[in-house]
Amino acid sequence: MPVLPASFSPATISRIAFANVVANGAIVLTGGVVRLTGSGLGCPTWPRCTDDSFVTTPEMGIHGVVEFGNRLLTFVLSVLAVALVVVVVRSARRDLRPLAVAAFLGIPAQGLIGGITVLTGLNPWTVAAHFLVSMGLVALTTVLWLRSREPGVGEPLVGRPFRLLVGGVAAAAALVLVMGTVVTGSGPHSGDREAGRTGFDTELVSHLHADAVFLLVGLTVALLVALHATESPARLRRAARDLLVVELAQGVIGYVQYFTDLPVLLVLLHMLGAVLVAAYAARLVWSVRGPASEPGTPSSSGRPRDQVPSLLS
Repeated sequence: MPVLPASFSPATISRIAFANVVANGAIVLTGGVVRLTGSGLGCPTWPRCTDDSFVTTPEMGIHGVVEFGNRLLTFVLSVLAVALVVVVVRSARRDLRPLAVAAFLGIPAQGLIGGITVLTGLNPWTVAAHFLVSMGLVALTTVLWLRSREPGVGEPLVGRPFRLLVGGVAAAAALVLVMGTVVTGSGPHSGDREAGRTGFDTELVSHLHADAVFLLVGLTVALLVALHATESPARLRRAARDLLVVELAQGVIGYVQYFTDLPVLLVLLHMLGAVLVAAYAARLVWSVRGPASEPGTPSSSGRPRDQVPSLLS
């Protein structure tokens, strides 16, 4: 019988962590396919697919295949989450353990919310919660993956004003994702013909969603300008720059899909953009702290930590 090694290498932890990031993002996209093909109730009950079967039946047609296929991906996620906990626990990285456990616990929570969503006939608010939990898992596993590639978490690379601004960007990103679910819950792609809608005016909530996007982009631009003006660490500047690129691309897709009556492929691409916003916002938060190092070791900016400009202290 195979015996697990006493300790797993950082490279193994990093690979499994990255697999969790990809899998959590992928299930968002397959969930989008379920919704956009009207297969949300392809399996009309939960935890079974039908009253008499745990798997889809020929009578359920293509919608049953699509929905059941999405459910099967939960098992893949579960295996990866368990593997992540095992390799992290059997390593010296105690700082990663809370993140790994949280990523694991998110899978049954997500499954339970998905079941409630089916049992309530695709209530738009439970659909929104289902999506937002996935966004949280994407962000969480992204941070875990990035941390796993370094020896540990070091000291903040910038002062409190910049850390607060980064927190503001992260909060604005979360607001954009939340508002996006409200727009979705008010629009035409409900996942089933009989599914309920929020009852909000679609045009109004779309404009509010756009306002949140403008806030996010504005804060990100302000952060990026301030970081360059103070010669802040390169890792933080890169994270802010890349997040801004993702935001602008996502904004363009959002506007095009709105003015072209929400074509399915663009909506799916917009969902991919939401995954990337969550991941890159998490990367920005991660980049605020440098890797653990011995005193006197240069920081990510190329300066010893005690020589970081006083404006950032």
